[in-house]
Amino acid sequence: MTKIRIVGVLLMALFSISVAAQTPAAKAPQGKALYSDNLFNYFLKQRTAQGQPDSPELRDALREELNTRELLLKEAKKAGIEKQADIKTEIQLNSDMVLIRAFLTDWTQKNPISDDFLKKEYDELKAQLGDKEYKIAHILVENESDAKTIIADLQKGKKFADIAKEKSKDPGSKERGGDLGWNTPGSFVKPFADALPAIGKGKFTPTPIQSQYGWHVITVEDVRDTMLPPFEEAKSQLQQRAQAQWMEKYFKELRSKAGV
Repeated sequence: MTKIRIVGVLLMALFSISVAAQTPAAKAPQGKALYSDNLFNYFLKQRTAQGQPDSPELRDALREELNTRELLLKEAKKAGIEKQADIKTEIQLNSDMVLIRAFLTDWTQKNPISDDFLKKEYDELKAQLGDKEYKIAHILVENESDAKTIIADLQKGKKFADIAKEKSKDPGSKERGGDLGWNTPGSFVKPFADALPAIGKGKFTPTPIQSQYGWHVITVEDVRDTMLPPFEEAKSQLQQRAQAQWMEKYFKELRSKAGV
């Protein structure tokens, strides 16, 4: 039997156990338990946390599954599977990951992020985004003279989208007529961002804007107030971001101390 076939059989077996746990059935006679109470309670907690109701059917199916698990484990050890080099490595890696996850959970609990810190992050983000969002399009060319020619064509009434599709060097927006969607100024490089408030709704830049990417002709199609969620709604996302940053800082400190 190939490895793929074996995996398929095991998956079918696990699926049947899962179905049995959710389908009412006649109560099977209980035999000897090959597993510990702690193991049973651990798996029961996992299943109920996943939404399965604690019921006699679930418990019976779980007992059968754990007995099968212990018998398979016994047979695997009898066959010396755990002594194979690749299996030993996989077992060690899985064991290491359990310890690492537990340590990081403990570290996170011991290094909580205060609401004051999150509020400061929120206020800084709000200031960075600004109070306006702009629906914009642009045409990117390599030199100033080409940009000036485009502005002259726009002044004569040529459509912005048509010029963008024909001449823009920005592959991300060219086929959309230069459309960049809704953005805050902070989403762009400084010369580009600085130009937006002065353009005006429905207008385009009277002179080309230079950035490290080339020369831009920008049009502002619409303007609206920045739609930033209230602090309480954004708090969870801010906390996740702050925790990731704190952890990365901690990882760097560990690597620095270890000289790696």
